[in-house]
Amino acid sequence: MPEAIVKNGQTITLKIKRLGINGEGIGYFKRMIVFVPYALPKEEVLVKITKATPRYAEGQLVKVKKTSSDRVTAPCPVYYECGGCQLQHLAYHAQLDFKKDLLLQALEKFKPAGYREYPLLPTIGMDDPWRYRNKAQFQLRKNKQTDKIEAGLYQANSHDLVAITDCLVQEPATQKVMNTVVDLLNKYDLPIYDERADSGIFRTIMVRVGIQTGELQVVFITRSQKFPQKNALIREINQQLPEVVSIMQNVQPLKTSLVMGDETKHLWGKEAIEERINEVTFDLSPRAFFQLNPQQTEVLYGEGIKALAIQPEETIVDAYCGVGTIGLSVANKAKEVRGMDTIPQAIADAQKNAQRLGYENTRYEVGTAEELLPKWLNEGFRPDGIIVDPPRTGLDEQLIQAILKNPSQKLVYISCNVSTLARDLVQLAKVFHVEYLQSVDMFPQTARCEVVVKLTKK
Repeated sequence: MPEAIVKNGQTITLKIKRLGINGEGIGYFKRMIVFVPYALPKEEVLVKITKATPRYAEGQLVKVKKTSSDRVTAPCPVYYECGGCQLQHLAYHAQLDFKKDLLLQALEKFKPAGYREYPLLPTIGMDDPWRYRNKAQFQLRKNKQTDKIEAGLYQANSHDLVAITDCLVQEPATQKVMNTVVDLLNKYDLPIYDERADSGIFRTIMVRVGIQTGELQVVFITRSQKFPQKNALIREINQQLPEVVSIMQNVQPLKTSLVMGDETKHLWGKEAIEERINEVTFDLSPRAFFQLNPQQTEVLYGEGIKALAIQPEETIVDAYCGVGTIGLSVANKAKEVRGMDTIPQAIADAQKNAQRLGYENTRYEVGTAEELLPKWLNEGFRPDGIIVDPPRTGLDEQLIQAILKNPSQKLVYISCNVSTLARDLVQLAKVFHVEYLQSVDMFPQTARCEVVVKLTKK
């Protein structure tokens, strides 16, 4: 096996060429690629090697010898500890350029047919790229030094918790509720889950706000069904946080990276909070997926609806539909909308949302897109348009084959992962023409990007 060109602990000087998919700087040392978090393009940096392999190396930024004009001071006091954001040190206009470049890098890697001709539109950003997240999901721990319960996020690639009392990308209302709930956990000295010992009860706190309605929901995620001091905690939340209209408990008994378990218990108030997008009101239960940036969600789904260019009498499939956000936004223009999702609560919410709006031309079923779309096709249902908004893993192979076998006239792909999008376009480009790709910055200060792709049948 060939030896690494550099050794752990070695210090080298690098010129940074571009940013990688996680927002890290990329440079080359004797033709070997080196990844350096917090380094920026056009910078010359001093780097200490932390991981050396024959093919690549990772390094820690020691000193910036020549500074990029796009470098700014990160305003968050725990930015370099917390794993939540990756780009606070990069000026916002340059973040938007990076997200378009990220898409280009993915296309160059996977090379779908004709990719060099794809129109890549400028990334749509936010006027104020801070305080946008409508959901806080913070892990809990008992700090052994202070004997206090804390809530926060894990450091990147670790389970070391960084306590957070003011997250700069979090809606202020959610942070206020989070801090108050943590104070109450301390007041009643409640048993916090210890991952190493696999003991304790309270694992995670989730707080979600309906931006348009102001309604707030608190979800206690526990290791077991036990909930000591439940009545006292509910009473205190009612008194101190009248804006909280829903209190729930989710039980996650497994040692897993999945935050939520299958069982959700209603403790007090409403079982779901309301949110409005594109003048449509949605019920959000604890496990239902909903975009984390409602302001940009309107933009994203608006772009998706524009790309779909729906005509009267057309039938639409809304795959990975969640609570029905996209489908219900176009149901008044379509002959029929069908949607599917794997989470029963989300489908129940979608059905309830359709009922509330008085739409009788919608059908929502629990199941995977790769199972239900072929089933509907076999039953003779032929959608004029399909809109897909899959998880980060992209489209299931079975679903791609069903789409390729019976292509609709138009397909809109909303992606939260440029790599899996580019991979899927390799197959989709065989039967669809890629009209354009529109990136939307849903998560300012992070390396993540959403993209709307308009495809039409060849």
